[in-house]
Amino acid sequence: MLGPMTVTLGGRSIVPTAGKPRQLLALLALRSGRVVQVPTFMKEIWGGNVPKSGLTTLQTYVLHLRRLIADALPDDAEQSPKGLLATRYNGYQLSVEADGTFDLVEFERLAASGASALGRGDAAAASRILGPALELWRGPALMDVPMGQVLGAEIVGMNEARIRAQEQHILADLWLGKHTMLIPRMSKLFAQHPLHENIAACLMIAYQRSGASWRALEVFRALRKSLAEELGVEPSARLQNLYRELLSNTSELSLREFVLT
Repeated sequence: MLGPMTVTLGGRSIVPTAGKPRQLLALLALRSGRVVQVPTFMKEIWGGNVPKSGLTTLQTYVLHLRRLIADALPDDAEQSPKGLLATRYNGYQLSVEADGTFDLVEFERLAASGASALGRGDAAAASRILGPALELWRGPALMDVPMGQVLGAEIVGMNEARIRAQEQHILADLWLGKHTMLIPRMSKLFAQHPLHENIAACLMIAYQRSGASWRALEVFRALRKSLAEELGVEPSARLQNLYRELLSNTSELSLREFVLT
């Protein structure tokens, strides 16, 4: 899920080429082991314009997925296509064991472990765990799947989790004194998220600790301009405090209030 969608069975892809069946598979995979109700599929695939043939078309998509599963299953497989993609009351369920083979599940496991390490003050462990978690991302989530309302909401949550893990990885490395080597990565991240205060704060701290306080001031001014133009608001009190510390030539800006819990 963390990039172009790939779903394999027995080493063979079961990802359909057509857009709407891909949406169906993506939704089933994201909710693997749970029943996805028919109205949820309808909302995702057609939004508010469900055709009269919507249910029949949905059943056709399911049959197509089952054929792909059948083609990928070995002859001695214990489960059938209907067992793996099961019909449930008013819905369908992808019944597979995703742990260890599902990049999103693995990312969530590592991200939680890294956050826990950072929360207890073990920056080295947090950095060591969060690095591999972020390496699982191969691009924007589900980048080759058409987006409806349901998948769109799922992807918002996935992207927020990625940004949070990126912040925590940066914070861990800042605690470890890697401020100079972090600047290129943080500068790119701030360019991608110009309204994100935590990223801006970390970049300001990295610049200040690298002896470039004037660049830290530029980051704050860029943040303030973006917030004013996009949202009509000022930076938060803690960013304002950080800015004042820069102006007063504080020897080392504190990371403590930016550690995410």
